[in-house]
Amino acid sequence: MKLLEDNITQTLNENYLIQTLNLDNKTILELGCGKAVMTRDIANNGENRKVIACEVDEHQHKLNLALNEKNIEFKLCGAENIDVEDNSIDIVFMFKSFHHIPVELMTKALEEIKRVLKPNGIAYISEPLHQGLQNELVAMFHNEEEVRKKAFEAIKSSVESNQFKLFKEIFFQTEVYYENFNDFEKKQMNVTYNEVSISNELKSKIKEKFDSYNNGDEITLLKPFRVDILQKVV
Repeated sequence: MKLLEDNITQTLNENYLIQTLNLDNKTILELGCGKAVMTRDIANNGENRKVIACEVDEHQHKLNLALNEKNIEFKLCGAENIDVEDNSIDIVFMFKSFHHIPVELMTKALEEIKRVLKPNGIAYISEPLHQGLQNELVAMFHNEEEVRKKAFEAIKSSVESNQFKLFKEIFFQTEVYYENFNDFEKKQMNVTYNEVSISNELKSKIKEKFDSYNNGDEITLLKPFRVDILQKVV
């Protein structure tokens, strides 16, 4: 297993990867569903799919319940304490959320994922990589390098300890478009999960770096990801 990959050749939307999976007639669990954008895509783009979507934020959970999606069951719980029966899930998804689990609970979360998966069930875990121009900008005010390393180490340890078999590891990158620095600020700096105060001095430095990429004009940056597809070892 590799934490990073310098030679990423695939540029795609992650939805494309999901569409290559056989999810029809499956019971699917998503952990850290957020606003349930991917959840709804998975639930509604196939046949006979039951989706259970878990979120730890109570406010977001209430908003998700109001969506009234007939084939999605929303639950308020975290990956370290999944409110789902043993051996009941065909595939678990985590989209860019595993590194948000408290480090001391990452091992427990993987144990829970194994518990709820059916024999030979699959866990699909995608994580952003700490590399690239997009990351250099964001890391100036929201640096996740260490916690992403811890997340990778926990996943790797679960394979080395024979909880899971590494079915496949995929590296890809997605395109992120910005009209200008104001657009970057809106999309990346003024979001709720960046719980950090950005001073005017720091903002000025971030803008200077952004402007250095393309003279402050519109730009498309590449954001790299790793997907670990793990299979439950019975």
